[in-house]
Formats: sequence, C-alpha cells, structure tokens
Amino acid sequence: MKTVKDKYILVGADFAGYPLKEAVVEHLRKKGWKVTDVGVRSPEDDAPELMFHRIGLRVGSMISEGEFERALLFCGTGMGIHIGASKCPRVHAGVVESVPAALRAITGNGVNVLAMGAFYVAPQMGIDIAEAYLNASLGSGYEWWENFYEFHKLAMDELDNFNYEEYKRNGFRLKETPVIPLKLETKPD
Repeated sequence: MKTVKDKYILVGADFAGYPLKEAVVEHLRKKGWKVTDVGVRSPEDDAPELMFHRIGLRVGSMISEGEFERALLFCGTGMGIHIGASKCPRVHAGVVESVPAALRAITGNGVNVLAMGAFYVAPQMGIDIAEAYLNASLGSGYEWWENFYEFHKLAMDELDNFNYEEYKRNGFRLKETPVIPLKLETKPD
C-alpha cells in the first residue's frame, strides 16, 4: 500500500475541480509528495469516464483495494465526487471547506478520502486543508477527550465491517458491540 508516511497520495478531479487540484498538487510535489492523478489532467480532458462520480468510483476502488492509504478529490462542490467514492467498501470520505474541518475529518473520523469543492475553496485554502489532512491521523494531537481514539476507532471498525443485509435482518440494529465511555468535555486551558 502506498502510504502517507512515505509521501504517496492519490488524487482525482473532474473539470470543475481541476484548477483547485492543480494548485494543491503543485504544492505537494514541491514538498516531495509522489502524486498519482487518475482524473482530469488538462483543461481539454472531456472524456465521459472523467465525470465526477466516475472519478470518485475509481479513486474509491483504489482505496478499497489497498493500493493507497489516502486520497484527495476535487469537483465543483466536493459532494458528487465524494458520493461516488463513498460507494466503495472501506472508504470513509468527507467533504471539507476549512482547516479545522479537515483536521477533524482525519483525527476524529479517520477519513481516507478527502473531497474539496473548487466553487467554495480558494487555492491557498485548499493547500492549507491538504497540509492539515496529510499531517495528521486518527486520534493524533487534535483532541483532548479521554478515550477519543478508542471511541472513534471502534466506529471506523464497525463501519468497515458493516453489512446492510445483516443489519436489516437484525431489525436495523448492530449486533451487540463493545462500548467505549466518552463524554463531551471542556477544553483544558
């Protein structure tokens, strides 16, 4: 698997997300990242397979198959491409428009596919979002709550193993699962 630790990142964009993707990719390459781009690579790219949802599916499948640990996606809103990627097993995709949201997406939700919308995210903000996302991991240094990592890791594991038909047969309830105590706490000074 190509990992973030080894500075590998998978990216994909449709025509609307292309300009934002280009700004982020240029920055990452200057920082030594090895970028694999499976979406639109020039303003002239207009092939049917480069529609937002198809790129999302392609990137999602590469995450599902264990080729890459994480990916960045770009379309006009970030929503459509994210929905495509989310159809693939073990993809935890999120759409963000700020650095705090990017940090929470990875530290709290273990997002392995992060989407941004070029209609809403300026190039420098996209770079800052990518930096925040790529320099953090689930439970890393952002949260101060006791059991934060264990609580969210349990959620990610349950989502990775989720089987809708089994859930439906069980009356739309998960089978008995471990409980990790967690309460909302006040941030320490």
